[in-house]
Amino acid sequence: MRQLLLASSLIAGGSFAQGPQLIGYWHNWNDLSAPYMELSAVDPRYSIIEVSFAVPAGGTTYQMEFVPAETDMATFLADVVALQTDGRKVLISIGGANATVHLNSDLERDVFVSSMLSILDTYGFDGMDIDLEGASISISGGTIAAPIDPPTIRLIDAVHSIADQFELEHGVPMLLTMAPETAYVQGGQSAFGGIWGAYLPIIHALRDRLDILQVQLYNSGSMYGIDGGIYEQGTADFIVSQTEALLQGFQTAGGYFAPLPASRIAIGLPACTGAAGGGYVTPDVLTGAVRYLNGSGPQPGDYQTLSTYPDLRGLMTWSVNWDAVNTCAGANEYAQAFEDLFLLNTSAQLPEDPVMPLLWPNPVLAGEPLTIMSNDLTATYLVTDALGRKVAAWYMKNGHIQEPADLLPGTYFILDGSSGHRTRFVVK
Repeated sequence: MRQLLLASSLIAGGSFAQGPQLIGYWHNWNDLSAPYMELSAVDPRYSIIEVSFAVPAGGTTYQMEFVPAETDMATFLADVVALQTDGRKVLISIGGANATVHLNSDLERDVFVSSMLSILDTYGFDGMDIDLEGASISISGGTIAAPIDPPTIRLIDAVHSIADQFELEHGVPMLLTMAPETAYVQGGQSAFGGIWGAYLPIIHALRDRLDILQVQLYNSGSMYGIDGGIYEQGTADFIVSQTEALLQGFQTAGGYFAPLPASRIAIGLPACTGAAGGGYVTPDVLTGAVRYLNGSGPQPGDYQTLSTYPDLRGLMTWSVNWDAVNTCAGANEYAQAFEDLFLLNTSAQLPEDPVMPLLWPNPVLAGEPLTIMSNDLTATYLVTDALGRKVAAWYMKNGHIQEPADLLPGTYFILDGSSGHRTRFVVK
């Protein structure tokens, strides 16, 4: 009898494992329709939680502040650590719809950098999310590769500085995500000026640091697809067309926006109708769009893709608070849709060997012992995610695992390297 203990963190490649992620914004205020919730109450299927928001101090557009609204500091800090111990990541998001972040001088840029580093250090966040809207971002000319607007150039410089200092202090790369509205990204196909295409120079300049781009496919007007068609939010066609634009790249009056790999693209949608002014889709519509994109389902509408993208990073939602309530849609409907799409249904495509070692309990709670019964005293076990990608290797010597690993909630396969036997197991 041999025991595997799920107890240490998984790092794969860059700053975070590249398997499917469910990303959710946690809002730092109380809404009667989507109440304030403790971080400890976030559904365990959310592997990245983005705390919303760090905002400028009164009278400034650059000196960033964050204080938990209804949680005492000690509890909040402990909750961040507990989430990280479970293998999840906690980021601080900057801006939001109601806060203007604007760096009008080099001094303001430097204050922005120092204040953001202070927030990251104080709370132990794993990185930052850029969610700048309204007057925070605009362009007056230049190109994607060569912007001319000083606030945009200063923001790019500031993020580079923050990321460099973070890695110097912590020894690991800073996680970086962005959640622009569609006008700022895909809208660059229509025009290149003002808000239209305004994020594209920022994405381009930071693409080597960017972990996940999660464009808000909601609160949007109609948008062009790369096929020249016009698509409306709240449809499978909108999800598919706007996502493929990021994966194929597109031309703008400011130059060509080069594509990003599917492993850096998450689909951003509201958790229910009340969470946004428009763009909500039912789980069935979302399922049709994602399965068509990843090549496992039929075309759900008029838009026809140029390729398939099985490595899509996952889903993002506004917000975990809205997903938790049962008065807008089903409680945790979005988290369940993610599990069905990225963890459960895809695993059915991987064959299981009928002759396997005995593995229990199955499902297992993260952090609890997982026991294997086998006659082998020495073996290597390869652990893959539901899409067949390696996430860990467990080494057995004299009947004992030498290197335990911590897995996020989801479906996995364990492969015995000596016998080739494969077993599916679920972590909750």
